[in-house]
Amino acid sequence: MRIPLPPVPLPDRLVDIAREFEDGRQTPAEPRNAATVILMRASADGPEVYYMRRQVSMDFAGGMCVFPGGGVDPRDFDTAVAWAGPTPLEWAARLGCDEETARALVCAAVRETFEESGVLLAGTSETSIVADTTADDWEADRVALESRELSLTDFLNRRGLVLRTDLLGVWDAWLTPVFEPKRYRTWFFVALLPSGQVTRDVSTESSSVSWIPARVAADQADTGDLALMPPTYLTSMEVGEHASPEEVLAVAASRSVEMFTPSVEPLGDGWTLSMPDRLRPLVAARRRP
Repeated sequence: MRIPLPPVPLPDRLVDIAREFEDGRQTPAEPRNAATVILMRASADGPEVYYMRRQVSMDFAGGMCVFPGGGVDPRDFDTAVAWAGPTPLEWAARLGCDEETARALVCAAVRETFEESGVLLAGTSETSIVADTTADDWEADRVALESRELSLTDFLNRRGLVLRTDLLGVWDAWLTPVFEPKRYRTWFFVALLPSGQVTRDVSTESSSVSWIPARVAADQADTGDLALMPPTYLTSMEVGEHASPEEVLAVAASRSVEMFTPSVEPLGDGWTLSMPDRLRPLVAARRRP
């Protein structure tokens, strides 16, 4: 599947529709809050990232390669969740949202990562981390979380675990353009694969999974060998500029984010969707003859 990559020329029909939303002639769909995690490990080619190829039958991003993640669940707002690391108020300042939403986003990021990769960012204390989650009892809990039979709070409490929120870093935040019928307000986190843990192909939403160096994934998208949505492509391209996961986490430690919504902007004699200014030089370098 060949996906047009930024900057993508927009057909006149789509530009006209976008203007209808901007002029208030149409009402945008209400976005859903979501969290996604760029799960990394070291490689000779820089940060290697865990990608999931979504089932072609999925109504959103079918066939695309994505990072683990998904929508916020109402139970992610539970204030009783066992917590270690920066406070929800501190997360709110970095994520650009209120404290309640910040708590839910961090919980969703940890929960979705476990549901979709088998990797759990939690430990028995604020300095420990689970070393192995491959046993049958862990898998039973993962399935129960995925089916919503079990809440994250109950799961952690039953096992005597706390969220290691300090293992997450803030990277970016994207809101689906106004003219899309299904919209997500998605916060991007980064995390290092914990020592001893392994990823597993467990998500019912993916047809396959792969560890690919971020810079290689961007290259493969350029040649049409890997299908990435624009935010995933741009994120892979940026992460791939760094030499190691540790370097990415160091950058993330100083980041706070504002939600970016792509809008229509000029491209030559036509139009395209905008991107964050910091990414424009990276895209321009890739598009030079």
